[in-house]
Amino acid sequence: MNDNINFETFLFISPKKIAISIKTKSDFNKIYFNEIKFQKDLKQIDFEIIHNFLNDNIFKIEKLLKEFVKKIYLIIETNDFFSVKISIKKNNHENFIDLKSLNHLLNEAKVNCKKTIDDRKIIHMLIEGYQINENYFSNLPKNLICKNFSLDVNFICLPNNLIRNLEKTLKNFQISLNRIVSAKYVKKFIENDNQDLFNMSKKIIEGHNENEVILVDKIPKNKGFFERFFNFFN
Repeated sequence: MNDNINFETFLFISPKKIAISIKTKSDFNKIYFNEIKFQKDLKQIDFEIIHNFLNDNIFKIEKLLKEFVKKIYLIIETNDFFSVKISIKKNNHENFIDLKSLNHLLNEAKVNCKKTIDDRKIIHMLIEGYQINENYFSNLPKNLICKNFSLDVNFICLPNNLIRNLEKTLKNFQISLNRIVSAKYVKKFIENDNQDLFNMSKKIIEGHNENEVILVDKIPKNKGFFERFFNFFN
């Protein structure tokens, strides 16, 4: 066994089933897949079931790949998700909308959200629309001068205690949590039954939705908190 990880691991948790999918990093082809379906929908996430499912699969996966599963992406479908919507406005004094102005508004929106979500963590931060010079845009227009503009931001959050319990369950198998995504949010981008939930989740994680702000835990030196999101300005 070694730690030269050439694959990515996704675990889907919903009231109807649990599924695990292993994909190659290079071309995202399927290496391993397994799932269990429940006879009736679960009312809440059952950590014992998750533990048993991982126990039945992780060793098989590591034996197959001859590599350790070190990190995992979680795709979760649960009513525990909680949304906070915030609209925030800024005077722009007849200037172009630039990265600095957007950073300011996004940080302000994030701070205001944290005041209301109590013991919850932001999982997705989505810009749902822009009001610029009293006109509405679903996406940010380029090279636009304006007197003022505002953002409608949707924060999708999960309770911290649920996240801690998921991390604790994974830790039993020496696996760390890479990132959580909302299955309900991901499914909005799936257009037909032939599209793969795991593939679309990967695309979402990599920035498929240009209106999603990619949150990072650590700020690179000399870079703004949301700079990774705004490739628009590059």
